[in-house]
Amino acid sequence: MATMKLTNQEQVEDFVRGCTLYATGGGGLPENGIVSLMSEIEKNGSVGWTDVAEIPDDVLAVCPFLMGSIAPHDEYTIKEMEGFGYIEGVNKEKERLAKAIQELEDYTGKKLGVVVPIELAGANTSGPVSAGSSLGMLAVDGDYCGRAIPEILQITPYLNGKECLPVTSVDEWGNTCIIKDAVNLRVVEKIGKLISAGGYGLAGQAGFVMTGKELKETVIPGTLTKAYEVGRFIREAREAGETQMVKKLAEKIGAYILAEGTVVSVEDEDREGYYWGTITVRSIEDEEFKIWFKNENHVCWKNGQPYVSSPDLICIVDKDTAEPIPNPKMKGAKEVAILALPCKPQLREEKIKNVLCPKYFGFEDIEYVPVETVMEGK
Repeated sequence: MATMKLTNQEQVEDFVRGCTLYATGGGGLPENGIVSLMSEIEKNGSVGWTDVAEIPDDVLAVCPFLMGSIAPHDEYTIKEMEGFGYIEGVNKEKERLAKAIQELEDYTGKKLGVVVPIELAGANTSGPVSAGSSLGMLAVDGDYCGRAIPEILQITPYLNGKECLPVTSVDEWGNTCIIKDAVNLRVVEKIGKLISAGGYGLAGQAGFVMTGKELKETVIPGTLTKAYEVGRFIREAREAGETQMVKKLAEKIGAYILAEGTVVSVEDEDREGYYWGTITVRSIEDEEFKIWFKNENHVCWKNGQPYVSSPDLICIVDKDTAEPIPNPKMKGAKEVAILALPCKPQLREEKIKNVLCPKYFGFEDIEYVPVETVMEGK
């Protein structure tokens, strides 16, 4: 029934590349997403997704997601982890997500038939699709925000008033938890992050059970296929010897090129289950761009002045190859390009915009201005 099937590593890498671009620096490590998808291809010959219109109205859908920080572990943290017995993990990302789905089925007594990725991301789209495949479930060609986000309230189920709870959680080490009730969705996010922090990384969690009919009213359709097409476009353009990769990519996805230049510093920390930091880029025009991230990139300043922000997408790619660069890999980056593109219309609805704009992240003096408005005023 799958509308799209990936059958080899090249296709998998194309898909993960596109998802990583839309992840705006966060969403897990792409290499882990490749491992998840390839394990299903090696087992079943293919892995893929189904058009939303093909999903029956009465089937139950679930949203499995990776929750936590993707910050690199330093020697002190590794030693601390060893003190808790965290030495050899027992669950890779796909297994954490699959087990979280099974825990949710066991707890609710409901049979779940469809998985929906919470976001577009190198690991946090590939993992859910692969977990669903491993359980014989369909995956939907769509997600709940059309980019990656740090908090589970920044998605269309929140916009549409869909119930999140209960949420089940299984981490790398096998720690298993259930969030049965919470004051609100932001509290679910808080508790979920604390659970993941207890495992020093990403926990596999599952929630947002809804019918196929509700899913069709909530999901942003076609995003997985779009990500695959963009990832394939980048590879094919490189193979064809294209010398203006960033320009071609910007034209393909409707993005604006904010700057090209050199990464001069990355200040980062692992705190409260999130990966926080600021990336500084010196452009070829000798202008300074600073990008603040909380897992994903959210606020960009140009020469000290607010420039572009979430909910619009701020993406950093290699200047020559247009390969998207996740924030944990940014320290090794040299020459980059900063792209910005409009978010999905749903994220500009007041309810989501208010929890994904600079003010929500603590930048009280920065008003969100749509990127196309900013660029028109240049």
